[in-house]
Amino acid sequence: MNFTILAALLCLLFTGCQQKSLHDKSGEKDQTQLDINKENKRIVLDFYQQMFGDKDLSAVDKYIAPEYIQHNPEVADGAAAFKAAAAKWFEGLPKTTIDVQRIASDGDLVFIHIKNKKPDGSLKSTIDIFRLENGKIVEHWDAQQDVPKESANEHPMF
Repeated sequence: MNFTILAALLCLLFTGCQQKSLHDKSGEKDQTQLDINKENKRIVLDFYQQMFGDKDLSAVDKYIAPEYIQHNPEVADGAAAFKAAAAKWFEGLPKTTIDVQRIASDGDLVFIHIKNKKPDGSLKSTIDIFRLENGKIVEHWDAQQDVPKESANEHPMF
């Protein structure tokens, strides 16, 4: 009888340890994903300020993969095409500090909401979505909207 009780206790102990071990690995996976999200947000924030704030075209070489996929219909695919387009956009513009309203990351995707001041002083809301692989931006989507002087509701865009 003592052998049966001992065997049952060992079985329960072993099962409990296995479950804890599985839980610990899940926690490690969760922490790894949090670290990836944090790093991807850092990459996008650094890229965005260097590229669009500082108007530094070398940001393309540092942060954009050569096979970059572009979903904005006004820019061709590829890092070189993006760099050429940006060179035209930036002509005569001063450096600025990017006004990030929100940023979020889910795995390989980073979502950033920006308040842009246009040359005439009016505002534009920009939302960019970036997909990253191995620390490089490989794909991009964006949506932009002018901020109207009057709104049909009391909710600000930012």
